[in-house]
Amino acid sequence: MDHDLPDFDLSRFLPYRLSVAGDRLSAGLARRYRAEFGISVAEWRVLVHVTDAGEVSIRDLERRVNLEKSKASRAATRLAQAGYIRKAPNPADRRLLCLSLSEKGRELMSRLLPIASAYQARLEKIIGDRMSELEAALEIMVTSELD
Repeated sequence: MDHDLPDFDLSRFLPYRLSVAGDRLSAGLARRYRAEFGISVAEWRVLVHVTDAGEVSIRDLERRVNLEKSKASRAATRLAQAGYIRKAPNPADRRLLCLSLSEKGRELMSRLLPIASAYQARLEKIIGDRMSELEAALEIMVTSELD
């Protein structure tokens, strides 16, 4: 039995295109920090969000880095074992842990952030005068209720 399928152009399907673009952009930077610093994409996300927040719980981190709880937790554990972040009980809720950068983590981020900033500058140069349009479109996508 042959069922006609509706027309569908994957090459124009926005979620797919964004995923491919995001993976490609992330991989470009990830190769560098993996080779130079031995950290994974998940570890990079945890580090940069802890740096940005100053102190964050694992629960908040999961939401911010868009990682599954187990991946975020494993990345945080590896970073703590490597001495890049500190885990401490949350004074307001002892069941939660707060993560913050250690001195070794600050040192690492002082080397990583300029690399990320240079990568961002290269991307902005490639995108050119459409950067503000892209940022506006991305903001709409992440703040709109699509479910």
